[in-house]
Amino acid sequence: MDAYPRMLYLPDTMTNWPWPRTINPHFEDVKAEVNASFRDFKALSPESQEAFDKCDFARLAALAYPNAPREHIRIGCDLINLTFLLEEYTDIENEAVTKEIADIVLDALHNPHKIRPEGECIIGETARLFWAHAIQFASLPSQRHFLETFTAYLHAVVAEALDREQGRRRSIDDFLQLRRKTIGAKPCFSISEMGMDFPDEVFYHPVIVDLADCIAELIIIDNDMMSYNKEQAVGDVHNLISTVMLELDLDRGSAMAWAAHYHAEVQKRFIDGLAKVPSWGPSIDVLVKEYLDGIGNWARANHAWSYESQRYFATKGLEIQQTRLIPLLPRVNHTAA
Repeated sequence: MDAYPRMLYLPDTMTNWPWPRTINPHFEDVKAEVNASFRDFKALSPESQEAFDKCDFARLAALAYPNAPREHIRIGCDLINLTFLLEEYTDIENEAVTKEIADIVLDALHNPHKIRPEGECIIGETARLFWAHAIQFASLPSQRHFLETFTAYLHAVVAEALDREQGRRRSIDDFLQLRRKTIGAKPCFSISEMGMDFPDEVFYHPVIVDLADCIAELIIIDNDMMSYNKEQAVGDVHNLISTVMLELDLDRGSAMAWAAHYHAEVQKRFIDGLAKVPSWGPSIDVLVKEYLDGIGNWARANHAWSYESQRYFATKGLEIQQTRLIPLLPRVNHTAA
């Protein structure tokens, strides 16, 4: 055994990002309420519940929606908790089981007032209650956009399960195409437009779509950099760093450097893209600015939360944010959930 652990250098990607870290003043209040509600589902094993508590997803929602009213941040928390539950239930499953779970969630979202079947997986009721609450506050356009992007996310999670089952390794381009959906960012962007009558012609405009893609990609890069150490230890290869290492035949450090360079390119694409946003008239333009400000802040929120929670670095996140160094974890046998 090495006397000194091998170290992984984590590039600092967000030094020049224009959105500063800001947190919603309702954070502590909403966190207590949401966590108590989530525990009532009894959806997790004690081990998974402990992992959930360490993630502090209420903090992520509070960072992601710093100016949102209390009900919107509550809905954002519930959504992030739902995606965590989906991850816990599907992460090691095959395609068939994953599709069954995805179908349950989709049915619950499309029928939020229908009583779930007796004996069904608890995730159906979790999804139903989340959406039954959300639609009381969400504009009709934001509801449509959420259902569309969340459906795409679920289908991508099923595709990831098939990749895992077949041992398939994608190219960087193919991986990113799938990862833009499995990261689950775009459904979360819908919270930023909950109170808006955001027209489809704006939401689907190529410039707006590309800007949303940029933010999803920034979140992917940062997430996969920070989660790489834990994932390589258990052999999980649905990660950008692992994909880059394989395709470009790079070591870990060089793959991290590649990802940091790509992150800078995507940041530039987003900032440059803001100058290309057309005008739809004063009343719509103010909504566009608010929406783009909301998704721009998401990249900062994800980055800050990754260090402030215990999701990736246990209690050493803020220290690692300063030193940029992580001891490389040894490989372990990943045999059970």
